[in-house]
Amino acid sequence: MNGKLPAMGTDWAKVDAHVIQPEEYDELPEWTEEMFAAAQEKVGGQSVPPGQPAVDGNKISTTIRLDADVITAFRASGKGWQTRMNNALRDWLQSHSPA
Repeated sequence: MNGKLPAMGTDWAKVDAHVIQPEEYDELPEWTEEMFAAAQEKVGGQSVPPGQPAVDGNKISTTIRLDADVITAFRASGKGWQTRMNNALRDWLQSHSPA
């Protein structure tokens, strides 16, 4: 530990040293479809909201300045607002020249 995190009250050295024995596998149930459906994905200790779109190779992270009312309106539309904004820009490109 780096000394900055609060103590968790767990003996991590003991946990790390433990080797799971064959008889202990009986304690680990086979996952069912219901268990997978109820599972919560976490990244960096934070839950990832269900339905959050997966990052694909075609997306580029960028910084753009937009008017506050435009951002507020899209954010007010709920989860997926960035995807809806992307789709709105894509629709605009079909009938306009970007230059």
